[in-house]
Amino acid sequence: MVTAWITIVVLLVISFFATRRMSEVPTGLQNLVEVFIEFFLDLCERIAGAQRARRFFPLVMTIFLFIMVSNWVGILPGFGTVGWIESPEERSANTDVNTTLSIALIAMVMIHFWGFSTLGIFGHLGKFINFKEGPIGFFVGILEGISEFAKIVSFTFRLFGNIFAGEVLLVAMAFLFPLIGIIPFLGLELFVGAIQAFIFAMLTLVLRSWQRPHTAARSITSLKMRST
Repeated sequence: MVTAWITIVVLLVISFFATRRMSEVPTGLQNLVEVFIEFFLDLCERIAGAQRARRFFPLVMTIFLFIMVSNWVGILPGFGTVGWIESPEERSANTDVNTTLSIALIAMVMIHFWGFSTLGIFGHLGKFINFKEGPIGFFVGILEGISEFAKIVSFTFRLFGNIFAGEVLLVAMAFLFPLIGIIPFLGLELFVGAIQAFIFAMLTLVLRSWQRPHTAARSITSLKMRST
C-alpha cells in the first residue's frame, strides 16, 4: 500500500539525517534517536537478558517503528480520500488485514527461528510433538501447536481491529464535530497508534524470551497463565 511505502521513506529519511554527521557528543536529531534507541535496548535487556537483547533488538525495534509511523501517517489530513470509497488507496497500512498478517507472520517465523537456533531442531519441536511424557504430554503438545496459530490470529486482528476502529471513530467525529471537535480524537489516535506498536513489539520479545526446553508440566503451567 501507499502508506507502507511512505512509512519506509520517512524512516529512511530520519535515519539518514540522524546519522549524516554523527559525533561523540550527540546533538539535535542524533541525540533524539540515540535516546530512543537506548531506551528500547535497555528495555530489551531487562526482559530478555543482556546477552540475548542485542540479538532480538533489531526486529523488535523495526516492528515498533514501522507500526507506529504507519499509524501516525494514516491520520494525516487527506489520507483515506484517494481511491474507491470502498477501498481508498491512502490509509493507514495497518487498516489492511494483509499488512497486519504479514507483520504477524514475520514475528512468528523469527520467534520459531530463534527457538530452533537456541534449543535445536528436536528441542524446539519437542514442544509440539512429545511422546516421552505419555498421553498428557502428547495432548499438551497439540495444544501448544494450536496456540501458535492462535498467536498469529491474535497478533493480526488485535492490531487491525484497534487501528481500523480508530479510523472509523475519526470519520464519525469529523462528521459530527467538524474541524475543532476532532482535535482531541486525533491526539487519542496518536496515543493509541504508539501503544499498539509498543504492545506488538513487546509481545514479540516476550514470546521469544519464554522459549525454554519442553516439559509437560511447564507447558501446562504456561497454558494456565495464558488463560488467566
